[in-house]
Amino acid sequence: MAQVEVIAIGELLVEIMRKRVDSPLDRADDFVGPFPSGAPAIFADQVARLGHSVAFVGAVGQDDFGKCLLDRFEADGVDVSCVAQIEDVATGVAFVTYFSDGSRQFIFHIGNAASGRMPSPDADLFAGASWLHICGSSLSAGEKMRQACYEAAHLADEVGVQVAFDPNLRPELLGGEEALRRVCAPILDIATLVLPSGAEAQILTGTSDSETACQALLEGGAQYVGLKQGAAGCAIFTVDEVVSVPGFSVNAVDPTGAGDCFDAGFVVGLMEGLSLEEVGRLANACGALGATVQGPMEGAAWRSEGDSFLRWAR
Repeated sequence: MAQVEVIAIGELLVEIMRKRVDSPLDRADDFVGPFPSGAPAIFADQVARLGHSVAFVGAVGQDDFGKCLLDRFEADGVDVSCVAQIEDVATGVAFVTYFSDGSRQFIFHIGNAASGRMPSPDADLFAGASWLHICGSSLSAGEKMRQACYEAAHLADEVGVQVAFDPNLRPELLGGEEALRRVCAPILDIATLVLPSGAEAQILTGTSDSETACQALLEGGAQYVGLKQGAAGCAIFTVDEVVSVPGFSVNAVDPTGAGDCFDAGFVVGLMEGLSLEEVGRLANACGALGATVQGPMEGAAWRSEGDSFLRWAR
């Protein structure tokens, strides 16, 4: 098994979206897709496009949607040796529609799809790796996937692989704040890096403002908290300092996946030993570019594109 720098684990799915804004999913209307998707999958693809080795642990069906995902990974250099192809179930699907107020509505088919039958992680995969990335959406997508994520986190912790956690809370998949905190707790206990929005940080810590919540996450053991602030950029919290990094102005076409691209830029920046300000700029650039193209994975920037954007944005 080839050594990789980064491991991502969780749901693999395709996304099918409404062509028109403000078209609810309970009515007949046109869709476009399939697009390769899944929060940890978008993260993995962005890491690969930034020039680092990454492997994915997950599952697809033996169908054209699975082929869509595997083809994209193989084209961009994501190691798929730990992606199972399951014969008797379909690849996961998410249907999504966008509304003019900026909100989205999803219908997920994950837990009972191939995604929900993902294999246990191979301990050998962790030899020499630097980071494991886990998303809260994966913890919410069924017991088997949740246990596989817990097992991966345990293996990472045993061999000194750092854990990055994006809460990516999906109330559609697991209802109630107490339930969300309970399923996230085993990952938060060992995570080096937490990458929440302000609302997610508050939910995870039971606090009423984002700064207090981020400090509480540090007190819980995280070394870094990368607070996502949308178009405003991000704030990076450590026990020693808070670094605010402004965002970039772009024409946002599809926000789905932008946060996962942000996560990848953040992890890559830390791996490369960049200053916290530079880490934030790279993460913000990846997130901004990720929102400029329709399709959750389509905006993942190649390293040359990201570097050019950062030079232009200075």
